[in-house]
Amino acid sequence: MQRILSTQLATTEPGTKVTIAGWIHRRRLLKSVAFLIVRDAAGLSQVVVTDPATREQLERLTEETVVEVTAVVTTNEQAPQGVELTSPEIQETSRVAVPLPFELHRPALSASLPTQLDHAALALRHPSRAANLRISAAVTRGFRRALEEQRFVEIHTPKIVASATESGANVFELDYFGRPAYLAQSPQFFKQMMVGVFERVFEVGPVFRAEPSDTARHLAQYTSLDAEMGFIRDHRDVMAALTRTIAGMLGEVTGMVETPGVPDEIPAVHFAEALRIAGAPEDEPDLAPAHERAVGEWALREHGSAFVFVTGYPMRKRPFYTHPDPADPTWSNSFDLLFRGLEIVTGGQRLHRYEDYAAVLGEEGEPGYLDAFRYGMPAHGGWAIGLERFVARLTGAANVREVTAFPRDLHRVAP
Repeated sequence: MQRILSTQLATTEPGTKVTIAGWIHRRRLLKSVAFLIVRDAAGLSQVVVTDPATREQLERLTEETVVEVTAVVTTNEQAPQGVELTSPEIQETSRVAVPLPFELHRPALSASLPTQLDHAALALRHPSRAANLRISAAVTRGFRRALEEQRFVEIHTPKIVASATESGANVFELDYFGRPAYLAQSPQFFKQMMVGVFERVFEVGPVFRAEPSDTARHLAQYTSLDAEMGFIRDHRDVMAALTRTIAGMLGEVTGMVETPGVPDEIPAVHFAEALRIAGAPEDEPDLAPAHERAVGEWALREHGSAFVFVTGYPMRKRPFYTHPDPADPTWSNSFDLLFRGLEIVTGGQRLHRYEDYAAVLGEEGEPGYLDAFRYGMPAHGGWAIGLERFVARLTGAANVREVTAFPRDLHRVAP
């Protein structure tokens, strides 16, 4: 008999004999009846056991043992989805013979986050942890769909590079056939070059930052949602495309998690004004986490928006490829997007003339990179979204590791 998923039981005719398969999520052994809760990738099924021989078999089975159950679909409004399975035949597929480090049938995991991460293969089975990963997958799907609707083309770029991409960011060095190479901090150079091919490009992929930051918002490897677009007037065109993309990403998770509204035009505040709002000294070169929270609270209070752009960061705090503000070159045509008081996106307009890059990098520059500008490039710009930060903010997770399957950070390189 062909296996069906738990979510298909509600639409199956009562009295039909079906087969389900999954993990023993919980056993409830009462005096006159026993209940077996089976978990599969789609949800939970309730199996009612009254036969003494089947109950004896169930008593020997342990949680997380993999089973196949053939039984009759029976209506019961108290059961998950209003149906349960009766008169079961249970076949054991893979037995768990060791004690579990924590219980999965509780509504919330009681184990500490480090314990969960040490036992990720088990912890990720908990419905709450799995739900976060489904949201992450949906956000990524929405990112792709929104950009394809805006004529962007997906690309795939190398993660082993000859030099650092982001000035000021630490890199992981590796031995590349006897010569030094590095794990990519960003696909920035490649996506700029590909603007010369497709005009609009995006990528979903890992990036690596060897920063000794042991915080709830930092990872040594995270997933970056990158985009770059050509033939823009300035960074405001990039911000408009990003706004449409964020709306598409949130639209994809409707019904999975409570989502904030995305204004047609997300409020924007210049960096200098953001410092004033946050009560920070006017010579501060960047926004500290407390400043970001203050600006986020201001945006919610004054504009009813969970999102706010901060534009015009000082040029001295931005990478060499950032385009200065033509009206005042001490400021940049760049931006960060804050979501609920946390920076989740960095972007802006890039330099596009060869002579500007040659002045910064020298005539040799980055191998192959300067060719993109030597052979003609339009005005362009783009952004990078940290997927884990975005999903953590969306779900209310206190730590990005809660929404990351196998996080890599200052202390963790396994499992």
